[in-house]
This record gives sequence, C-alpha cells and structure tokens, in this order.
Amino acid sequence: MRKSFLLIVVVVLVALYASLFVVQEGERGIVLRFGKVLRDNENKPLVYAPGLHFKVPFVESVKTLDARIQTMDNQADRFVTSEKKDLIVDSYLKWRISDFSRYYLATGGGDVSQAEVLLKRKLSDRLRSEIGRLDVKDIVTDSRGRLTLDVRDALNNGSAEEVEATTEADDAIASVAKRVERETSGEQPAVNPNSMAALGIQVIDVRLKQINLPQEVSSAIYDRMRAERNAVALRHISQGLEEAEKLRATADYERTRTVAEAERTARITRGEGDAEAAKLFADAFSQDPDFYAFIRSLRAYEESFSSGNDVMVMSPDNDFFRFMKSPDKTK
Repeated sequence: MRKSFLLIVVVVLVALYASLFVVQEGERGIVLRFGKVLRDNENKPLVYAPGLHFKVPFVESVKTLDARIQTMDNQADRFVTSEKKDLIVDSYLKWRISDFSRYYLATGGGDVSQAEVLLKRKLSDRLRSEIGRLDVKDIVTDSRGRLTLDVRDALNNGSAEEVEATTEADDAIASVAKRVERETSGEQPAVNPNSMAALGIQVIDVRLKQINLPQEVSSAIYDRMRAERNAVALRHISQGLEEAEKLRATADYERTRTVAEAERTARITRGEGDAEAAKLFADAFSQDPDFYAFIRSLRAYEESFSSGNDVMVMSPDNDFFRFMKSPDKTK
C-alpha cells in the first residue's frame, strides 16, 4: 500500500513537472499540441509572456522566440548613385519581433534564417532605391544619416511610391502576408504588405559601415591623385630651385658689391694716407734739404747694393758716391 502511494506521488510530481514551463525574460513562448499551434479566438497563435505557465504534459510542447534586439550584417554590395557612379556599401541593421503570432506564421515556425533572408533582400532593394536618388557627395556627407533613416522608415512602413514595379522581395513579403491573413480570422490591423511589419518585424536601426569605390575605380583615382601630387611636388621643386638661384645671384652681387666698396674705400684711405705721409715728408725735408738728400742717397745705396751681386762701373768722382767719401776736413 505504501509503495503504491509513493508511486502515485512520483507520477503526480512528474506530471506536474511536465505540465510546467517557464518563459525566460527576453523570450516569448508558443505552445504546440500534437505539432499544431494553439490559437485564440481570432485563430492567431497564442503567445506566452515571460513567467511560469502550464501545459498538458506529454501532449503539448513549447517553441520559444527571441524577443531581444538582434543584429543582422548585410553583405557589401555594389550600388549606383544618381550620377551613375558605382559604390560598394557595407551595411547592417538591428531588428526585433513586434508581432510574435504574425512572425511565427510568416517565418514557418519562427525560423530566424528565413526572416533574415527576406530582411536582406528588402534592405538591399531599399538601399538601392535610396542611393539611386543621391549623388556621392550627399551619401558620404550630412545626408548619410538621413539616408539610413529613410531606409529604416521604408522597411517598417513600406514606401509611399508602391506604384513602381515591385521587386522579388516585395512579392515574397506580400505572398507571406496573404498566407498569414488566410490563416487568421477576425479584424486585422492595416499593414502594408510590402513592409517588414507584414512579417511581424520592426527594424530598429540601419547603419552603413563602409562606403568604398570599386577596386578598379579606386586604383584609377589613386593613380590620378599620385600624378597630381607628383606634379605639385615638381612645381614646388622648380620654384625652390628658382628661388635658390635668385638668392645665390643676389648673394653673389652683394658680395661683389661689398668687396668693391671695401676695395674702393681701402684705396681712398691708402691714397689719403700716402698723401698725408708725402706731405709730412715734404714738410720735414723742406726744413733741411741736405738731410733730405742724405736720406735719399742712403735709400739709393740700400736698393743698389742689397743683393750683394750688383756691379756698377762708375767714376769714383761721381756725385752718387759723395756721401761715401770722407768729409773734407779743410772745410
């Protein structure tokens, strides 16, 4: 009897444990009974908020959906501007689930990869459309923030210019939206079938990581920039050489002029000195002409006999030797 009671208690505990499930914060739960989604009165999937909930054990299972903001990288792609110039744009977006029941039905059971495939296709289409309206200057300057806001709003609300030819992404989203409408009943909020709201998704933000020119265009631009810089460098070098020649010519002129002025001043000073010396000599010798004649004769003797090899043939009575003779004692 006691063993039967314990067995009953164990079975009850196991059944109770199997009937409880917890939805974590940042998640939402959808219950499946025999593989089919439990729905409300409007035939929409029942969505369970975070907390403790009950289910029929061994009959029902729980599928959880991530309610947090998620990041999706978009592969860099080539886009054409209004100037018909190519750009390589690398972007990403942040998104979250806004309508869990619609998202679950639209993505075939909450398949994130299917949702991101549609997101990437739609993002590329909207970027292509928005970039095609702008030129390169507007894209890489202040219009860059406006561009991403326009793309985000177009993804969330759809474009007001849907009269244009729809893309494959628009057709795919519209087809999914129609399928969701068929699977639900009751009055539904108006949703643009070409917006991400038709998938139960809200785009939080769109950002451009990089904007580059294609490799072939970049190489041509770099070559042109290099040639322009080389031309500028050569121009500066030639201007520098010209200035150097001017400075060198000016310096040579100043040096020649300074040397000439110094030589002129030196000659004037020397001439004035010689004149002053001659005047002094003349004044001095005019006071005693005999002494002056004696000094001149001594200088002549010095100049004539300085080498020691000079030979002069003269009469001893010549007046040149008068100061070399003994003085006449009779006088």
